[in-house]
Amino acid sequence: MEPRSLRHPERLLFEVSGPGRRGFALPPLDVPQPERFELDGRYTRADIEGFPELSEVEVVRHYTRLSRLNYAIDLGLYPLGSCSMKYNPKINEKVARLPGFADAHPQLPESAAQGCLRLMHDLERALCAICGMDRFTLQPAAGAQGELTAIMMVRAYHRERGNPRQVVLIPDSAHGTNPASAHIAGYRVEQMASNERGCVDLAALRRRMSEDVALLMLTNPNTLGVFENEIQEIAKAVHAKGALLYMDGANLNAFVGVARPGDMGVDLHHINLHKTFSTPHGGGGPGAGPVGVRRPLEPFLPVPTVEKEGAAYLLKHDRPKSIGKVRSFFGNFGMFVRAYAYISALGPDGLRRMSETAVLNANYIRRRLEDLYHLPYSEPSLHEVVFSDRHLEETGVHTLDLAKRLMDYGFHPPTIYFPLIVKGALMIEPTESESREELDAFIDAMRRISDEARRDPALVRTAPHTTPVRRLDEVGAARHPVLRWGPSRDER
Repeated sequence: MEPRSLRHPERLLFEVSGPGRRGFALPPLDVPQPERFELDGRYTRADIEGFPELSEVEVVRHYTRLSRLNYAIDLGLYPLGSCSMKYNPKINEKVARLPGFADAHPQLPESAAQGCLRLMHDLERALCAICGMDRFTLQPAAGAQGELTAIMMVRAYHRERGNPRQVVLIPDSAHGTNPASAHIAGYRVEQMASNERGCVDLAALRRRMSEDVALLMLTNPNTLGVFENEIQEIAKAVHAKGALLYMDGANLNAFVGVARPGDMGVDLHHINLHKTFSTPHGGGGPGAGPVGVRRPLEPFLPVPTVEKEGAAYLLKHDRPKSIGKVRSFFGNFGMFVRAYAYISALGPDGLRRMSETAVLNANYIRRRLEDLYHLPYSEPSLHEVVFSDRHLEETGVHTLDLAKRLMDYGFHPPTIYFPLIVKGALMIEPTESESREELDAFIDAMRRISDEARRDPALVRTAPHTTPVRRLDEVGAARHPVLRWGPSRDER
Protein backbone atom coordinates (compact mmCIF):
# COMPACT_ATOMS: atom_id res chain seq x y z
CA MET A 1 0.00 0.00 0.00
CA GLU A 2 1.36 3.40 -0.95
CA PRO A 3 1.76 6.01 1.82
CA ARG A 4 -1.18 8.37 2.00
CA SER A 5 -0.83 12.15 2.28
CA LEU A 6 -2.46 15.30 1.03
CA ARG A 7 -0.23 15.00 -2.02
CA HIS A 8 -1.56 11.57 -2.90
CA PRO A 9 -4.28 11.54 -5.58
CA GLU A 10 -7.79 11.23 -4.16
CA ARG A 11 -9.54 8.13 -5.46
CA LEU A 12 -12.99 8.32 -7.00
CA LEU A 13 -16.01 7.35 -4.91
CA PHE A 14 -16.68 4.63 -7.48
CA GLU A 15 -13.26 3.14 -6.72
CA VAL A 16 -13.63 3.04 -2.90
CA SER A 17 -17.19 1.70 -2.92
CA GLY A 18 -17.98 -1.43 -0.94
CA PRO A 19 -21.14 -3.58 -1.20
CA GLY A 20 -23.60 -3.02 1.62
CA ARG A 21 -22.12 0.22 2.97
CA ARG A 22 -24.66 2.88 3.90
CA GLY A 23 -24.48 6.48 4.97
CA PHE A 24 -27.43 6.17 7.36
CA ALA A 25 -29.21 3.66 9.57
CA LEU A 26 -32.87 4.24 10.44
CA PRO A 27 -35.02 2.19 12.81
CA PRO A 28 -37.84 0.14 11.26
CA LEU A 29 -40.95 2.12 10.46
CA ASP A 30 -43.49 1.40 13.20
CA VAL A 31 -46.49 2.96 11.47
CA PRO A 32 -48.11 2.16 8.11
CA GLN A 33 -46.43 3.94 5.24
CA PRO A 34 -48.88 6.02 3.15
CA GLU A 35 -48.96 5.08 -0.48
CA ARG A 36 -48.11 8.61 -1.58
CA PHE A 37 -44.69 8.27 0.10
CA GLU A 38 -43.72 5.14 -1.78
CA LEU A 39 -40.60 5.71 -3.84
CA ASP A 40 -40.55 4.96 -7.54
CA GLY A 41 -38.11 2.10 -8.04
CA ARG A 42 -36.55 3.88 -10.99
CA TYR A 43 -34.99 6.38 -8.64
CA THR A 44 -33.44 4.05 -6.04
CA ARG A 45 -29.68 3.63 -6.15
CA ALA A 46 -30.00 -0.15 -6.13
CA ASP A 47 -31.23 0.07 -9.72
CA ILE A 48 -28.33 2.26 -10.88
CA GLU A 49 -25.51 0.06 -12.08
CA GLY A 50 -22.20 0.87 -10.43
CA PHE A 51 -23.64 3.45 -8.03
CA PRO A 52 -21.09 3.85 -5.18
CA GLU A 53 -21.93 2.48 -1.74
CA LEU A 54 -20.12 4.23 1.13
CA SER A 55 -20.53 5.06 4.79
CA GLU A 56 -21.12 8.62 5.94
CA VAL A 57 -17.59 9.02 7.32
CA GLU A 58 -16.06 7.88 4.02
CA VAL A 59 -18.08 10.46 2.08
CA VAL A 60 -17.29 13.26 4.56
CA ARG A 61 -13.56 12.51 4.54
CA HIS A 62 -13.48 12.30 0.75
CA TYR A 63 -14.99 15.73 0.25
CA THR A 64 -13.02 17.26 3.12
CA ARG A 65 -9.76 16.06 1.57
CA LEU A 66 -10.84 17.44 -1.80
CA SER A 67 -11.65 20.82 -0.23
CA ARG A 68 -8.14 21.04 1.22
CA LEU A 69 -6.71 20.72 -2.28
CA ASN A 70 -8.53 23.80 -3.57
CA TYR A 71 -6.68 27.09 -4.00
CA ALA A 72 -8.51 30.29 -3.12
CA ILE A 73 -7.87 33.96 -2.46
CA ASP A 74 -8.50 33.15 1.22
CA LEU A 75 -5.31 31.05 1.16
CA GLY A 76 -2.86 33.33 -0.62
CA LEU A 77 -1.93 35.53 -3.56
CA TYR A 78 -3.93 34.84 -6.72
CA PRO A 79 -1.85 36.68 -9.36
CA LEU A 80 -3.98 36.11 -12.48
CA GLY A 81 -3.41 39.08 -14.77
CA SER A 82 -6.40 41.01 -16.15
CA CYS A 83 -8.59 39.28 -13.56
CA SER A 84 -8.13 41.41 -10.40
CA MET A 85 -8.48 38.42 -8.07
CA LYS A 86 -8.76 40.54 -4.96
CA TYR A 87 -9.84 39.46 -1.50
CA ASN A 88 -13.59 39.66 -0.84
CA PRO A 89 -14.20 41.24 2.60
CA LYS A 90 -16.41 39.03 4.73
CA ILE A 91 -18.51 42.01 5.84
CA ASN A 92 -19.82 42.17 2.27
CA GLU A 93 -21.07 38.60 2.62
CA LYS A 94 -22.73 39.39 5.93
CA VAL A 95 -24.54 42.40 4.46
CA ALA A 96 -25.70 40.39 1.43
CA ARG A 97 -27.21 37.83 3.81
CA LEU A 98 -29.34 40.31 5.73
CA PRO A 99 -32.91 38.97 5.58
CA GLY A 100 -34.29 42.08 3.89
CA PHE A 101 -31.94 41.47 0.96
CA ALA A 102 -31.45 37.70 0.93
CA ASP A 103 -35.14 36.87 1.34
CA ALA A 104 -36.52 39.46 -1.10
CA HIS A 105 -38.42 37.74 -3.91
CA PRO A 106 -37.76 39.28 -7.35
CA GLN A 107 -41.51 39.49 -8.01
CA LEU A 108 -42.28 41.56 -4.94
CA PRO A 109 -44.45 44.60 -5.70
CA GLU A 110 -42.45 47.83 -5.82
CA SER A 111 -44.07 49.04 -2.61
CA ALA A 112 -42.61 46.04 -0.75
CA ALA A 113 -39.14 46.29 -2.32
CA GLN A 114 -38.26 49.93 -1.70
CA GLY A 115 -35.04 49.09 0.11
CA CYS A 116 -33.80 46.89 -2.73
CA LEU A 117 -34.78 49.44 -5.37
CA ARG A 118 -33.08 52.22 -3.43
CA LEU A 119 -29.87 50.19 -3.23
CA MET A 120 -29.89 49.62 -7.00
CA HIS A 121 -30.64 53.29 -7.64
CA ASP A 122 -27.87 54.47 -5.32
CA LEU A 123 -25.37 51.92 -6.68
CA GLU A 124 -26.07 53.17 -10.20
CA ARG A 125 -25.48 56.78 -9.13
CA ALA A 126 -22.23 55.77 -7.40
CA LEU A 127 -20.98 53.99 -10.54
CA CYS A 128 -21.92 57.04 -12.63
CA ALA A 129 -19.90 59.28 -10.33
CA ILE A 130 -16.91 56.91 -10.33
CA CYS A 131 -16.86 56.46 -14.12
CA GLY A 132 -18.16 59.81 -15.37
CA MET A 133 -21.13 58.24 -17.14
CA ASP A 134 -24.75 59.47 -17.21
CA ARG A 135 -26.63 56.19 -16.66
CA PHE A 136 -25.90 52.53 -15.93
CA THR A 137 -27.81 49.31 -16.43
CA LEU A 138 -27.13 46.72 -13.75
CA GLN A 139 -28.73 43.81 -15.62
CA PRO A 140 -25.76 42.08 -17.35
CA ALA A 141 -24.63 39.01 -15.43
CA ALA A 142 -20.94 39.23 -16.36
CA GLY A 143 -18.39 41.29 -18.23
CA ALA A 144 -18.89 39.46 -21.52
CA GLN A 145 -22.66 39.96 -21.35
CA GLY A 146 -21.96 43.60 -20.54
CA GLU A 147 -19.93 43.84 -23.73
CA LEU A 148 -22.74 42.31 -25.76
CA THR A 149 -25.31 44.61 -24.12
CA ALA A 150 -23.19 47.64 -24.98
CA ILE A 151 -22.77 46.55 -28.61
CA MET A 152 -26.52 45.95 -28.94
CA MET A 153 -27.08 49.54 -27.78
CA VAL A 154 -24.49 50.73 -30.31
CA ARG A 155 -26.35 48.93 -33.11
CA ALA A 156 -29.66 50.47 -32.01
CA TYR A 157 -28.03 53.91 -31.87
CA HIS A 158 -26.66 53.68 -35.41
CA ARG A 159 -29.80 52.06 -36.79
CA GLU A 160 -31.87 55.00 -35.57
CA ARG A 161 -29.54 57.24 -37.59
CA GLY A 162 -30.18 55.19 -40.72
CA ASN A 163 -26.94 53.19 -40.87
CA PRO A 164 -26.18 50.33 -38.44
CA ARG A 165 -22.67 50.10 -39.98
CA GLN A 166 -20.69 46.89 -40.36
CA VAL A 167 -17.31 47.01 -38.60
CA VAL A 168 -16.01 46.96 -35.03
CA LEU A 169 -12.34 47.80 -34.57
CA ILE A 170 -10.46 46.04 -31.77
CA PRO A 171 -6.77 46.57 -30.86
CA ASP A 172 -4.64 43.45 -30.50
CA SER A 173 -4.04 44.48 -26.87
CA ALA A 174 -7.76 44.43 -25.99
CA HIS A 175 -9.44 42.05 -23.58
CA GLY A 176 -9.97 38.60 -25.05
CA THR A 177 -13.78 38.47 -25.08
CA ASN A 178 -14.20 41.65 -27.15
CA PRO A 179 -13.98 40.03 -30.61
CA ALA A 180 -16.44 37.29 -29.66
CA SER A 181 -18.99 39.78 -28.33
CA ALA A 182 -18.77 41.92 -31.46
CA HIS A 183 -19.12 38.89 -33.72
CA ILE A 184 -22.15 37.57 -31.82
CA ALA A 185 -23.76 41.00 -32.25
CA GLY A 186 -23.41 40.64 -36.02
CA TYR A 187 -20.44 42.89 -36.71
CA ARG A 188 -17.33 42.20 -38.74
CA VAL A 189 -14.27 42.46 -36.53
CA GLU A 190 -11.04 44.10 -37.66
CA GLN A 191 -7.93 43.95 -35.50
CA MET A 192 -5.70 46.98 -35.04
CA ALA A 193 -1.99 46.30 -34.50
CA SER A 194 -0.30 47.98 -31.53
CA ASN A 195 2.64 50.32 -31.97
CA GLU A 196 6.11 49.82 -30.48
CA ARG A 197 4.86 51.11 -27.11
CA GLY A 198 2.11 48.48 -26.93
CA CYS A 199 -0.61 51.09 -27.45
CA VAL A 200 -3.09 51.99 -30.19
CA ASP A 201 -1.38 53.33 -33.30
CA LEU A 202 -3.18 56.66 -33.57
CA ALA A 203 -2.04 57.35 -37.13
CA ALA A 204 -3.20 53.91 -38.30
CA LEU A 205 -6.52 54.41 -36.54
CA ARG A 206 -7.10 57.73 -38.29
CA ARG A 207 -6.37 56.13 -41.66
CA ARG A 208 -8.81 53.29 -41.01
CA MET A 209 -11.73 55.31 -39.64
CA SER A 210 -14.61 55.58 -42.11
CA GLU A 211 -18.38 55.62 -42.23
CA ASP A 212 -18.58 51.80 -42.02
CA VAL A 213 -17.01 51.65 -38.53
CA ALA A 214 -19.58 51.46 -35.75
CA LEU A 215 -17.34 51.14 -32.72
CA LEU A 216 -13.81 50.98 -31.38
CA MET A 217 -13.53 48.58 -28.41
CA LEU A 218 -10.64 49.63 -26.22
CA THR A 219 -9.27 48.10 -23.02
CA ASN A 220 -7.61 50.78 -20.92
CA PRO A 221 -5.19 50.13 -19.36
CA ASN A 222 -4.68 47.49 -22.00
CA THR A 223 -3.75 43.88 -21.35
CA LEU A 224 -0.07 44.85 -21.17
CA GLY A 225 -0.88 46.94 -18.12
CA VAL A 226 -0.09 50.08 -20.15
CA PHE A 227 -2.35 53.12 -20.07
CA GLU A 228 -3.45 54.50 -23.44
CA ASN A 229 -2.26 58.06 -22.80
CA GLU A 230 -3.58 59.25 -26.18
CA ILE A 231 -7.10 58.21 -25.24
CA GLN A 232 -8.63 61.64 -25.81
CA GLU A 233 -7.10 61.89 -29.29
CA ILE A 234 -8.34 58.35 -30.00
CA ALA A 235 -11.84 59.42 -28.97
CA LYS A 236 -11.70 62.45 -31.28
CA ALA A 237 -10.60 60.30 -34.22
CA VAL A 238 -13.46 57.86 -33.62
CA HIS A 239 -16.11 60.54 -33.12
CA ALA A 240 -14.99 62.46 -36.21
CA LYS A 241 -16.40 59.66 -38.37
CA GLY A 242 -19.60 59.27 -36.35
CA ALA A 243 -18.47 56.10 -34.59
CA LEU A 244 -18.55 55.38 -30.85
CA LEU A 245 -15.86 54.51 -28.32
CA TYR A 246 -16.37 51.60 -25.93
CA MET A 247 -14.04 50.93 -23.01
CA ASP A 248 -13.71 47.47 -21.53
CA GLY A 249 -13.70 47.82 -17.74
CA ALA A 250 -11.69 44.68 -16.98
CA ASN A 251 -8.78 46.84 -15.79
CA LEU A 252 -10.72 49.62 -14.08
CA ASN A 253 -9.02 48.70 -10.81
CA ALA A 254 -5.99 50.62 -12.06
CA PHE A 255 -7.44 54.12 -11.81
CA VAL A 256 -10.65 54.32 -9.75
CA GLY A 257 -10.71 57.71 -8.05
CA VAL A 258 -7.86 58.94 -10.24
CA ALA A 259 -9.49 59.25 -13.68
CA ARG A 260 -12.91 58.63 -15.24
CA PRO A 261 -13.68 56.99 -18.60
CA GLY A 262 -16.44 59.51 -19.33
CA ASP A 263 -13.94 62.36 -19.08
CA MET A 264 -11.73 60.61 -21.62
CA GLY A 265 -14.40 60.66 -24.33
CA VAL A 266 -15.70 57.13 -23.75
CA ASP A 267 -19.34 56.60 -24.84
CA LEU A 268 -19.98 53.18 -23.28
CA HIS A 269 -18.19 51.36 -20.51
CA HIS A 270 -18.78 48.10 -18.67
CA ILE A 271 -17.59 47.24 -15.18
CA ASN A 272 -16.81 43.84 -13.68
CA LEU A 273 -18.14 44.13 -10.14
CA HIS A 274 -16.27 40.91 -9.31
CA LYS A 275 -12.98 42.54 -10.30
CA THR A 276 -13.06 46.13 -9.18
CA PHE A 277 -15.70 46.17 -6.47
CA SER A 278 -14.94 42.89 -4.73
CA THR A 279 -17.89 40.63 -5.34
CA PRO A 280 -17.20 36.86 -5.60
CA HIS A 281 -15.15 35.91 -8.63
CA GLY A 282 -15.26 32.81 -10.81
CA GLY A 283 -16.43 29.29 -10.11
CA GLY A 284 -19.42 29.56 -12.41
CA GLY A 285 -21.45 31.51 -9.87
CA PRO A 286 -23.37 34.74 -10.37
CA GLY A 287 -21.40 37.73 -11.64
CA ALA A 288 -22.27 41.28 -12.61
CA GLY A 289 -21.20 43.43 -15.56
CA PRO A 290 -23.04 46.79 -15.37
CA VAL A 291 -22.81 49.00 -18.46
CA GLY A 292 -22.56 52.78 -18.31
CA VAL A 293 -23.52 55.11 -21.16
CA ARG A 294 -23.38 58.79 -21.98
CA ARG A 295 -26.62 60.71 -22.50
CA PRO A 296 -27.13 60.02 -26.28
CA LEU A 297 -27.25 56.28 -25.60
CA GLU A 298 -29.56 56.43 -22.57
CA PRO A 299 -32.79 55.76 -24.55
CA PHE A 300 -31.45 52.34 -25.56
CA LEU A 301 -30.77 51.03 -22.04
CA PRO A 302 -32.32 47.65 -21.17
CA VAL A 303 -35.65 47.68 -19.34
CA PRO A 304 -36.63 48.12 -16.64
CA THR A 305 -34.61 51.01 -15.24
CA VAL A 306 -34.82 52.07 -11.60
CA GLU A 307 -36.16 55.60 -11.21
CA LYS A 308 -36.84 57.83 -8.23
CA GLU A 309 -40.03 59.87 -8.09
CA GLY A 310 -40.34 61.95 -4.96
CA ALA A 311 -39.50 59.68 -2.04
CA ALA A 312 -40.45 56.48 -3.90
CA TYR A 313 -38.42 54.16 -6.15
CA LEU A 314 -40.02 52.44 -9.11
CA LEU A 315 -39.25 50.32 -12.16
CA LYS A 316 -39.77 51.98 -15.53
CA HIS A 317 -40.68 49.66 -18.39
CA ASP A 318 -41.98 52.28 -20.83
CA ARG A 319 -38.84 52.93 -22.87
CA PRO A 320 -39.75 52.67 -26.59
CA LYS A 321 -36.15 52.64 -27.87
CA SER A 322 -34.84 50.12 -25.34
CA ILE A 323 -33.02 47.03 -26.57
CA GLY A 324 -35.24 45.07 -24.15
CA LYS A 325 -34.23 42.79 -21.32
CA VAL A 326 -30.83 41.10 -21.28
CA ARG A 327 -31.22 39.26 -17.97
CA SER A 328 -34.05 37.77 -15.93
CA PHE A 329 -35.57 40.19 -13.46
CA PHE A 330 -33.00 42.94 -12.66
CA GLY A 331 -29.69 41.07 -12.72
CA ASN A 332 -27.83 39.33 -9.90
CA PHE A 333 -29.02 41.38 -6.94
CA GLY A 334 -26.70 39.81 -4.36
CA MET A 335 -23.71 41.12 -6.31
CA PHE A 336 -25.16 44.63 -6.14
CA VAL A 337 -25.40 44.44 -2.36
CA ARG A 338 -21.79 43.32 -2.02
CA ALA A 339 -20.48 46.01 -4.38
CA TYR A 340 -22.53 48.70 -2.67
CA ALA A 341 -21.19 47.63 0.73
CA TYR A 342 -17.62 47.75 -0.61
CA ILE A 343 -18.01 51.20 -2.19
CA SER A 344 -19.75 52.57 0.89
CA ALA A 345 -17.07 51.22 3.23
CA LEU A 346 -14.16 52.71 1.28
CA GLY A 347 -15.68 56.00 0.15
CA PRO A 348 -13.99 58.26 -2.44
CA ASP A 349 -10.64 58.47 -0.66
CA GLY A 350 -10.53 54.74 0.05
CA LEU A 351 -11.33 53.85 -3.57
CA ARG A 352 -8.48 56.05 -4.75
CA ARG A 353 -6.07 54.41 -2.29
CA MET A 354 -7.33 51.03 -3.51
CA SER A 355 -6.16 51.76 -7.04
CA GLU A 356 -2.95 53.47 -5.98
CA THR A 357 -2.02 50.45 -3.87
CA ALA A 358 -2.81 48.05 -6.73
CA VAL A 359 -0.47 50.04 -9.00
CA LEU A 360 2.21 50.18 -6.30
CA ASN A 361 2.08 46.42 -5.74
CA ALA A 362 2.37 45.65 -9.46
CA ASN A 363 5.34 47.97 -9.84
CA TYR A 364 7.02 46.49 -6.77
CA ILE A 365 6.89 43.07 -8.44
CA ARG A 366 8.11 44.56 -11.72
CA ARG A 367 11.07 46.26 -10.07
CA ARG A 368 12.09 43.14 -8.14
CA LEU A 369 11.91 40.77 -11.13
CA GLU A 370 12.89 42.80 -14.19
CA ASP A 371 16.58 41.85 -13.81
CA LEU A 372 15.71 38.16 -14.30
CA TYR A 373 12.63 38.12 -16.52
CA HIS A 374 12.27 39.79 -19.88
CA LEU A 375 10.06 42.91 -19.97
CA PRO A 376 8.76 43.15 -23.56
CA TYR A 377 7.50 46.73 -23.24
CA SER A 378 9.25 49.45 -21.24
CA GLU A 379 6.21 51.70 -20.79
CA PRO A 380 5.16 52.34 -17.18
CA SER A 381 3.06 49.56 -15.67
CA LEU A 382 -0.18 50.21 -13.88
CA HIS A 383 -2.05 47.46 -12.02
CA GLU A 384 -0.33 44.51 -13.72
CA VAL A 385 2.99 43.70 -15.31
CA VAL A 386 3.72 41.42 -18.27
CA PHE A 387 7.00 39.50 -18.48
CA SER A 388 8.09 36.85 -20.97
CA ASP A 389 10.31 33.75 -20.86
CA ARG A 390 12.83 35.11 -23.40
CA HIS A 391 15.70 35.29 -20.87
CA LEU A 392 15.30 31.56 -20.17
CA GLU A 393 15.14 30.32 -23.76
CA GLU A 394 18.69 28.94 -23.65
CA THR A 395 17.75 26.71 -20.69
CA GLY A 396 14.83 25.08 -22.48
CA VAL A 397 12.49 26.29 -19.74
CA HIS A 398 9.30 27.95 -20.95
CA THR A 399 6.40 29.87 -19.48
CA LEU A 400 4.31 26.76 -18.83
CA ASP A 401 7.19 25.25 -16.86
CA LEU A 402 7.48 28.37 -14.71
CA ALA A 403 3.75 28.26 -13.97
CA LYS A 404 3.87 24.57 -13.00
CA ARG A 405 6.91 25.09 -10.75
CA LEU A 406 5.17 27.96 -8.93
CA MET A 407 2.61 25.42 -7.74
CA ASP A 408 5.38 23.61 -5.87
CA TYR A 409 6.01 26.83 -3.98
CA GLY A 410 2.35 27.08 -2.98
CA PHE A 411 1.28 29.82 -5.38
CA HIS A 412 -1.41 29.87 -8.02
CA PRO A 413 0.28 30.61 -11.37
CA PRO A 414 -0.29 33.97 -13.07
CA THR A 415 -2.02 34.26 -16.43
CA ILE A 416 0.21 32.69 -19.08
CA TYR A 417 0.50 33.09 -22.86
CA PHE A 418 -1.74 36.16 -22.78
CA PRO A 419 -1.80 38.78 -24.18
CA LEU A 420 -1.14 37.01 -27.46
CA ILE A 421 1.10 39.81 -28.74
CA VAL A 422 3.75 38.76 -26.19
CA LYS A 423 5.47 35.43 -26.90
CA GLY A 424 5.68 33.35 -23.74
CA ALA A 425 3.80 35.93 -21.67
CA LEU A 426 3.60 35.88 -17.87
CA MET A 427 0.88 38.32 -16.83
CA ILE A 428 0.96 39.18 -13.10
CA GLU A 429 -1.64 41.22 -11.21
CA PRO A 430 -1.31 41.25 -7.40
CA THR A 431 -4.19 43.69 -6.69
CA GLU A 432 -4.20 45.92 -3.61
CA SER A 433 -5.13 43.07 -1.28
CA GLU A 434 -1.61 41.75 -0.78
CA SER A 435 0.84 42.72 1.95
CA ARG A 436 4.48 43.32 1.27
CA GLU A 437 5.30 40.03 3.01
CA GLU A 438 3.08 38.08 0.59
CA LEU A 439 4.56 39.90 -2.40
CA ASP A 440 8.08 39.16 -1.15
CA ALA A 441 7.25 35.47 -0.83
CA PHE A 442 5.97 35.38 -4.42
CA ILE A 443 8.98 37.32 -5.70
CA ASP A 444 11.34 34.99 -3.82
CA ALA A 445 9.67 31.98 -5.47
CA MET A 446 9.99 33.54 -8.93
CA ARG A 447 13.67 34.33 -8.35
CA ARG A 448 14.36 30.81 -7.07
CA ILE A 449 12.68 29.31 -10.14
CA SER A 450 14.83 31.48 -12.41
CA ASP A 451 17.91 30.19 -10.59
CA GLU A 452 16.69 26.60 -10.81
CA ALA A 453 16.12 26.97 -14.56
CA ARG A 454 19.79 27.78 -14.99
CA ARG A 455 21.20 25.24 -12.52
CA ASP A 456 18.82 22.30 -13.02
CA PRO A 457 16.41 22.98 -15.89
CA ALA A 458 15.03 19.42 -15.77
CA LEU A 459 13.67 20.15 -12.29
CA VAL A 460 11.55 23.00 -13.65
CA ARG A 461 10.58 21.29 -16.89
CA THR A 462 9.12 18.33 -14.99
CA ALA A 463 7.25 20.36 -12.35
CA PRO A 464 5.01 20.21 -10.41
CA HIS A 465 6.49 17.67 -8.01
CA THR A 466 4.33 18.13 -4.89
CA THR A 467 0.77 18.16 -6.24
CA PRO A 468 -1.67 15.20 -6.21
CA VAL A 469 -1.56 15.09 -9.99
CA ARG A 470 1.60 15.82 -11.99
CA ARG A 471 1.72 17.09 -15.56
CA LEU A 472 -1.55 16.54 -17.37
CA ASP A 473 -1.88 15.74 -21.04
CA GLU A 474 -3.72 19.00 -21.68
CA VAL A 475 -3.82 18.57 -25.45
CA GLY A 476 -5.17 15.03 -25.12
CA ALA A 477 -7.77 16.16 -22.59
CA ALA A 478 -8.98 18.88 -24.94
CA ARG A 479 -9.17 16.57 -27.96
CA HIS A 480 -10.52 13.45 -26.21
CA PRO A 481 -12.42 14.55 -23.09
CA VAL A 482 -13.73 11.86 -20.75
CA LEU A 483 -17.10 13.21 -19.67
CA ARG A 484 -18.28 10.35 -17.43
CA TRP A 485 -16.84 7.58 -15.32
CA GLY A 486 -16.92 4.10 -16.75
CA PRO A 487 -14.95 1.65 -18.89
CA SER A 488 -12.19 3.17 -20.98
CA ARG A 489 -12.54 3.61 -24.71
CA ASP A 490 -10.33 0.56 -25.30
CA GLU A 491 -12.40 -1.60 -22.93
CA ARG A 492 -15.57 -0.67 -24.78
